[in-house]
Amino acid sequence: MAALARKTLIYEWRKFLPAALAVAFSGLLLLMMTALMFGIFSSAGVYVTGSAGQLWAGYPGTQSVELGRPVPRDTEMWLRMDPAVVQVEPFQWLDGDWRGPIERGSVSVFISGIDTEPQGLMFAHVLDMQQRAALIVPDSVIVDAADLGKLGLDIGGTATLNGHRVRIVAAAIGLRALGGVNIVTSLATAYRLNDSSDRDKMAYYVARLRPDADAAAVRDRLAAVGANHHFAVWTSDRFAYNAATYWMFETGAGLGFLFLALVVFIVGVVITSQTLFAAVASSVREYAMLNALGAGLSALRRVILEQAFWVGMVGVLIGSAFSMAILLLAAGQDVPIVFNALAGACCMVLVMSIALISGLLAAGVINHLEPANLLR
Repeated sequence: MAALARKTLIYEWRKFLPAALAVAFSGLLLLMMTALMFGIFSSAGVYVTGSAGQLWAGYPGTQSVELGRPVPRDTEMWLRMDPAVVQVEPFQWLDGDWRGPIERGSVSVFISGIDTEPQGLMFAHVLDMQQRAALIVPDSVIVDAADLGKLGLDIGGTATLNGHRVRIVAAAIGLRALGGVNIVTSLATAYRLNDSSDRDKMAYYVARLRPDADAAAVRDRLAAVGANHHFAVWTSDRFAYNAATYWMFETGAGLGFLFLALVVFIVGVVITSQTLFAAVASSVREYAMLNALGAGLSALRRVILEQAFWVGMVGVLIGSAFSMAILLLAAGQDVPIVFNALAGACCMVLVMSIALISGLLAAGVINHLEPANLLR
């Protein structure tokens, strides 16, 4: 009976092609949604993933970078006193009000004050030495190249930021933040842009460890110190993960993606089951004949389920080809997408579930076979 399922698919492939395409496009939608979801929410940790430090120190209970509050000034010294720490760098994070061209109005931005030294840790994976050196000039800023249009300016353009005149000296790739435009400047410029009473305090300190150091062990050691001095310590991986999961689940945005994925799954099952139903119904006389020759209904259902399985596999292959093309196109257009093997495996499981559930529903066609009808 298994050979019958495959031979039927090959011989009558035109009947099953619509079902395979329905599966393919269901998988395409699920994969694109997954890549966009991870890409959008992972941008919340761009400050961490774009930097070279292994440890972050900040205010206790901070779940995402933009929720940080100033920490005590002696935090830096406590970090430097640990024998595994070889470099400590302050990082200032501020809210900002950007006013460029009149037609653009006011834009809420995030201000990142960083150390401009060539070996600086903050945004070490994003900014090159020339870009960091350009920030030495007072009131100079760097933005993501994809955000220039949002700000209505180009490199060399000037705007008012928190009441101070600033100039865009460069545009980098990889600075886009979730929820707003990220403005990178020097610590000195960030100090002038900060009008709060805690302007002398930093929001975070980033630390680089010895190559042979265990980041988790150092984190635990410094966390014990921080418990008595009002600061917390995270590994960079954990802090980036916390930021992504906070935006994904705590803000409700992630639930919206999950609900949409459920809708796509249900629609995929409905459409695929109907196309499979039509393909099986067109062969109902053949199934009735097999039943008259002694093939039980359970055996015939297995034939339909195997057909659904192979339809799902073909749909996965077609959907994967389209997905790769769209992912490459999106990457070239600065669309925030992140995809990995685990996400791909989850999407494949969902797509095959759509195919098999559709097969079970389509198998209902043969529940009331009447071999006697062949005599009419």
